[in-house]
Amino acid sequence: MEAQPTTIVPAENPKTTVALSKPKDRDFLNHLEAYLAKREGVDKLLKISRYASKIILSSSVLPETLTLTRRLKSFESSVGVSRKAFRLGKFVQDVNALRNSCFDSRQQLLLSIVAYGGEGLYYFVEQFVWLAKSGLIDTKHSRNLQKISAWAEFVGYLGSISLKIGDLRKIVDDEACLVSTIEIATSRGLKHDEESKRLQKLKEKMLLKKLSIVQDVADGFMALADIRDGKGRLSGPFLMSCAGLLSALISTHKNWLSC
Repeated sequence: MEAQPTTIVPAENPKTTVALSKPKDRDFLNHLEAYLAKREGVDKLLKISRYASKIILSSSVLPETLTLTRRLKSFESSVGVSRKAFRLGKFVQDVNALRNSCFDSRQQLLLSIVAYGGEGLYYFVEQFVWLAKSGLIDTKHSRNLQKISAWAEFVGYLGSISLKIGDLRKIVDDEACLVSTIEIATSRGLKHDEESKRLQKLKEKMLLKKLSIVQDVADGFMALADIRDGKGRLSGPFLMSCAGLLSALISTHKNWLSC
């Protein structure tokens, strides 16, 4: 789950409206530079690298005795520790997201506390997991810290999925109202260009929201597997690696569009 940044829309000026609505397109390299300047951008590229390596290792494509296999294992482990370093202080974004949220009901307030609180606790504990894996903290605490981290992450994803399903329902309702408005305007021979643009934006927003739910489900399954120490059904290394890669690709797509 990721905190949504607040967007400030400037007041329209008749002389600058066209310029604001049509920003200068950036080429690929400029866009890539902006993407890699963000912590999330680098983190998700590391996540793709890690889970792609885990898929290769868990699929038994390479023999255990092969030098490349040992190198991939070392690379995957190193990237995992590196990603934890990128989470230093990241819990603050969940604290701020909770502070800046507006709640329509007590249920939404409760779900927000579960979602942001769970994820915030997860990122907070992950700092100490990183310190344990780095050798600064005694490794005997590592297992307990990882359990707390996994439970906090899992609870956070439950809250996040519930919130996003509620948001998706609102988008569906808004879409239905816009479609009805467009149909009425069409039947009366009236223009509906503005409504059509809003409908297109709603459809794009709906797609991103659905992808975000899929991502949270995939991450939630991985958190559950960590809680169960990789035992039981739907906790196999190959399946979890595929879930991790799917989550990384969706997150990379969302971050790419937002930067």
